[in-house]
Amino acid sequence: MREWVITNGIGGFASSTDMGLNTRRYHGLLIAACNPPGLRKLILSKVDESIELNGKKYNLYTNTSGGVTTEGYKYMQKFEKTIIPIYTYKVKNVIIEKSICMLHGKNTVVIVYRVINQKAKAKLLLTPIVNFRDFHAETHDLKFRYTQKINRDKVQLDFGENKGKINLYVEGAKYKEYIDNIFYSMFYQREALRGFDAEENHAVPGTFEIEIKPNEDKEIVFFCSLDGENGNGLEELQRLSGTKIIENEKKRINEQVKKSGLIDFKKLPKEDEEKQSYIDLVNEYMVASDNFIVYRPSMKLHTIIAGYPWFLDWGRDTLIAFEGLLLISKKYDIAREVLLTLIRRTKQGIVPNGFDEYDGHALYNSADASLLLFEAVQKYLEYTGDYDFVREHLYGKMIRIIDNYIDGTNLDGNNIRFDEKTYLISSGTMNTQNTWMDAKVRGIPVTPRNGKAVEINAMWYNALRVMQDISKHYMKMIRYYEYGMLAKNCQKSFVKRFYNPYKKCLYDVLGDDKIRPNQIFALSLTYPVLDCDKDMAKEVFVTVTQKLLNRYGLQTLASGEPGFSAIYEGSPEERDSKYHQGITWPWLLGQYYNALKNLIKAEKNEESKQKLINTLTQFRVNTANTFTYELTKGNTVGSICEIYDSCEPWAGKGAYAQAWSVAEVFRILLEATNENFRN
Repeated sequence: MREWVITNGIGGFASSTDMGLNTRRYHGLLIAACNPPGLRKLILSKVDESIELNGKKYNLYTNTSGGVTTEGYKYMQKFEKTIIPIYTYKVKNVIIEKSICMLHGKNTVVIVYRVINQKAKAKLLLTPIVNFRDFHAETHDLKFRYTQKINRDKVQLDFGENKGKINLYVEGAKYKEYIDNIFYSMFYQREALRGFDAEENHAVPGTFEIEIKPNEDKEIVFFCSLDGENGNGLEELQRLSGTKIIENEKKRINEQVKKSGLIDFKKLPKEDEEKQSYIDLVNEYMVASDNFIVYRPSMKLHTIIAGYPWFLDWGRDTLIAFEGLLLISKKYDIAREVLLTLIRRTKQGIVPNGFDEYDGHALYNSADASLLLFEAVQKYLEYTGDYDFVREHLYGKMIRIIDNYIDGTNLDGNNIRFDEKTYLISSGTMNTQNTWMDAKVRGIPVTPRNGKAVEINAMWYNALRVMQDISKHYMKMIRYYEYGMLAKNCQKSFVKRFYNPYKKCLYDVLGDDKIRPNQIFALSLTYPVLDCDKDMAKEVFVTVTQKLLNRYGLQTLASGEPGFSAIYEGSPEERDSKYHQGITWPWLLGQYYNALKNLIKAEKNEESKQKLINTLTQFRVNTANTFTYELTKGNTVGSICEIYDSCEPWAGKGAYAQAWSVAEVFRILLEATNENFRN
């Protein structure tokens, strides 16, 4: 079964499988953001549909409970998803089409049914299965406490002051109320595989019944919404058109495609098949990337969700995904807001690594988010040339970040220190994790990387060079020379201390010679700390290629190293212990891609340059083939998973839609396609 997700732009989402069978606690047709983009609640688990034809009832739904799976999927003719998911069922000669869409900016979901009847006397039955619980949790209540306020085809479920009200509405329907009706023990297969509680109970408040005349082609619209600021009241629902909501969502995405400039028909090839393939790629990218862009009302700014179903916004993930999600599609206004979201919450030189799901307060357990900010700003300037925005809103804070790293900062236990002898940055302790390899088991880091980590110092060098360039642009010459001196000494020290001649790679942390992908940052940033025309840089790249690169990304540890794991499975503790011990991460393909382009740019020997260009061409082909398959036949319809196993069948794992995976893979695919058009 493949998964899908659609979102509402404020942190809420709807998600399920192509069979309509919920296999996760996170699957539901309305998961609402009650304090956008956080405090997410499962409101509507699903709607179970049945159709009566000449008095005989046919169930279209598929659920697993008590070891039994209902077989509504047998009536399914087709599932498709471009912008929204659409299920098509056929019973006898009756066609039932079901389209699901969220109202952008609201905790509201609409389901539009189109029933094409033949000669039968028919009735469509819609039974909402509801809850009102934390989306990370599960409910085992034997009694749900709510009251129903019914007004013909409109129903309000009041779960009390501590929760809220759910509005349900089906125009022209007859509503049959149930008392204390419960769906017992809905089974979630994926939660069982993840080692979690895999069953829960839901409330079943009633059923909407809609009569359909013989030979009638009828549209039926089901609404579910929270009542209040981020939802729609009953009166508002009455004024909404389900078809119009879907049309508006399609229009919203199509406008993004148009504004992006990614489709220029004058430059596209004449061959219809190739042209259509590229158009489809752009549309798929726009839908996939749009899912992660959300509004944070408390700051009146946009931010980036790291992944679905369980992540909120993370600074590190946001900044790595920044170019791929926002810049290549020319969403410059949102890009500025995202930078402001992070820079305004910077504290003691630390860019927030995340925000709490429940109260929204910033979390600062990161040594790399602050340094990644400099690369994001550099990319923003390359795309926009908007030095005025950087001067007014960012430059001063960026200076203070550098100063804090030099002076030292211990916010949230980061223990960031500048070594005056080596000009390198040290961070963390044995008990803290402030790099992206941050898994812990029983509070103990699985991959302790305290000390001088390779990517932190590659980012530190890059940050100094970025600040040198920006300072020169603003004619801040004292700072220009200061940053230049720091960068020069940092680079000299880095080359001397990080190169491991025995393995022809870079130490992951000084003193740790395990072969990991973090060394690719020494080649991949705007200002690589290794000279890309030198043998050392080429050796590092070859080692990463031979030891870590596979179809879906870079492994987090080379095969044969102590502790290597190729398959992400088992209990939560077992999975956490494998998370960065050999599992493959697609986002690292972006860093590998950047490194390869930097090597080509620096290569002076024409024969060697051509070999690198051939390598780049093959890399693009392999990436395109792999992820074209993944997007059409893999785990998630139209998106890319957080991680993949490092062996056949390369199963997608972790979050089923991850921002930096989507950003980096689509960036490669779109750049490669445009390069082909230019040639």
